Amino acid sequence: MPGTRGPVPVPLYTNGGQRDLTEEILEAVDQQAEVATSEKFPQTSQAEIKAALDRLASRSMVEYDTKDREEVALTKEGQEIVNEGSHEFKVWDAVRQAGRLSLKDPSLASANAKIGQGNAFKLKWVKKDGDALVSLTESVQDATREQLRYAEENRTFKDPKAQKDFVKRKLVMPQKVISYVARKGQKWALEMPVEVTDLTAEMIADGSWKTANWKPYNYKAEGAQLSGGAFHPLMKVRQEFREIFFNMGFTEMPTQRFVDTGFWNFDTLFVPQQHPARDLQDTFYVSDPAEAGPPGPDPATDIALAQMDDQDEQDESDLPPADATTRAKDITSKLDYQRYFDNVRSVHQDGAFGSIGYRYPYNEAETRRLVLRTHTTAVSAYVLHRLAANPRPCRYFSIDRVFRNETVDATHLAEFHQIEGVIADFGLTLGGLQAFLKRFFRKIGVPDLKFKPAYNPYTEPSMEVYAWHAGLNKLVEIGNSGMFRPEMLQAMGLPEDLRCYGFGLSLERPTMIKYKISNIRELLGHKVDLGFIERTPAVRLDRE
Repeated sequence: MPGTRGPVPVPLYTNGGQRDLTEEILEAVDQQAEVATSEKFPQTSQAEIKAALDRLASRSMVEYDTKDREEVALTKEGQEIVNEGSHEFKVWDAVRQAGRLSLKDPSLASANAKIGQGNAFKLKWVKKDGDALVSLTESVQDATREQLRYAEENRTFKDPKAQKDFVKRKLVMPQKVISYVARKGQKWALEMPVEVTDLTAEMIADGSWKTANWKPYNYKAEGAQLSGGAFHPLMKVRQEFREIFFNMGFTEMPTQRFVDTGFWNFDTLFVPQQHPARDLQDTFYVSDPAEAGPPGPDPATDIALAQMDDQDEQDESDLPPADATTRAKDITSKLDYQRYFDNVRSVHQDGAFGSIGYRYPYNEAETRRLVLRTHTTAVSAYVLHRLAANPRPCRYFSIDRVFRNETVDATHLAEFHQIEGVIADFGLTLGGLQAFLKRFFRKIGVPDLKFKPAYNPYTEPSMEVYAWHAGLNKLVEIGNSGMFRPEMLQAMGLPEDLRCYGFGLSLERPTMIKYKISNIRELLGHKVDLGFIERTPAVRLDRE
């Protein structure tokens, strides 16, 4: 029992059973040199026999050989034929008893009767006479029934070809039978010996450990399956991307704000209020509460960004970091959110900063509507506006969830992860963006890129990023990119010569490619196999 030390008796009953099978095997082996377990214990399952033999063989009390053989077993239909006769026999017998049996008789309507009718014709037991069947012989030999009866008794057929035919007709099914032949071993005994499982101080003192019968270790036994926690494949790939961004000098943006206003999600990005993306069929709108106040500081985001900035400065100097809360308040005090709102309204409604704008009546109510963010660029816009307090070169990235009112299929969900990067610096060019994207995608194992002009409301010029997919044998879109428009940046108060790259891609697509998943619903959602998550190894994006 648990906790017992020193010599302990070996339990005779295993797995809570009430039968001493090991003792029965020992008695059988004692009575004859070799024991065929299938004959001696025909009603005992193979698993029970194997477990008992292994207990004895591990102690060298018995030895055993394993024998495999193929047998056949009757199916339900095959057993009916043995009990009642073959389908053709039943047809012949019905015709014989009736003398003349109409082809429309109900007894000939079943599927088995159709088979029997055809076989009876081939055997020339019956023939068609007008619209009826008549018998051609007074007695028949039902060979099908006899062969199946032989198979029932002997578990095989005399003719191997006949066995294949009966298997094809689904009257019998082959099965593998495992049996054992047991005999006496080197340490033969009629009783299970007392075994020692633990070395005690008393055994060392009196020297009994030298002659003790130690319980042997079973080195082939498998340990219990541990059900520990496991990282989701998306999180593993996400961490790979984070390491790439960190190694390239990026700072991670805080993206805990899943619900945002139309101002930050659309207006500040120069997306017109009549844009189709703002329709109900493309965006999830929050109903309670339906609106928020005017744009203003977000203390949690500001403090988190201040902490990251302090950490970057600490990495470059030996000075202790300043208090993040104080830093956050100092930065937000330099920002005029009302002026920013007025600039955005002007550039949409009347045009500003060299742009003619969209020239439509600007609706302030649209800016206050709460939505589930459709992209993490809403966070990027907030961070870039914060940069107006201290314009300087910087690099930010984010990887988090976004929500779109998509039709769910094998490649689309209403919720997915977006990877986004933002680079602000003076004198940036489109060629520099292409060079950076090539360097970035090379780090995730995508060496050759193609760029295609595209349209985005908040970037100009804009480029879709394509790469060659060997499995599909074609170019596939893997991301989007561009340079943020002056209408967006200068409205924030950023200097005219400070330019900004923006690029993004989904997290799900590279994860599906790396783990060879064809249906996104197998990766994310309530249909995900938890076993797949536990077994999935980590990946290296730059390696196959």
